[in-house]
Amino acid sequence: MEAAVAVDGEDGDSRKGSWYVVGERVVLVPYLREHVPRYHKWMQDPALLEATASEPLSLDQEFDVHRSWTLDPLKHTFIVLDKELIEGEFVVGNPHTEAMVGDVNIYMNDPDDSQFAEIEIMIAEHKSRGKGLGQEAILTMMAFAVEKYGIHTFRAKISKSNTASLKLFRKLGFKDASYSAVFKEVTLEAPAAALPLISPLTIGSW
Repeated sequence: MEAAVAVDGEDGDSRKGSWYVVGERVVLVPYLREHVPRYHKWMQDPALLEATASEPLSLDQEFDVHRSWTLDPLKHTFIVLDKELIEGEFVVGNPHTEAMVGDVNIYMNDPDDSQFAEIEIMIAEHKSRGKGLGQEAILTMMAFAVEKYGIHTFRAKISKSNTASLKLFRKLGFKDASYSAVFKEVTLEAPAAALPLISPLTIGSW
């Protein structure tokens, strides 16, 4: 596996590594500025806004969010590429916007444990749903987080109405930990050691 390299933030101040991860059906790549317009288009969909508990943003605001995500040392975001949609061969450094279908994130923001991470997944493109891409992206991201950040436990917060995501996470081994009646949200948790993480991983420097 290749060594980590620094993320090229606009001010060059990020200490996060920048990697890509190749799976069987997906490739996880850094969230680049080239991805923002299509991501912004996704987030105009009311159903996606509700599922991700997000507010609609302008394109300029979306670029600001992209920058903050890129530089935040407690958050790691990958864009999910559907391998079947990549035109030609996958090329490191090419954003391959034609193949982007969603994103997967981890947040390492637990004040008591920096190796406890919250995970989120979104497959935004309808044509790429039902193909197992979400499951592969989750398992790949979690394996990456264990290897690169030493994460030992994962948490997912999912809307009670998002039955597909709840079913997926429970299938992977997550257990219900709590329920918020105010936010109508289920919190699930799982130790990394109990999850069917993908191994070995194909990780390279971006």
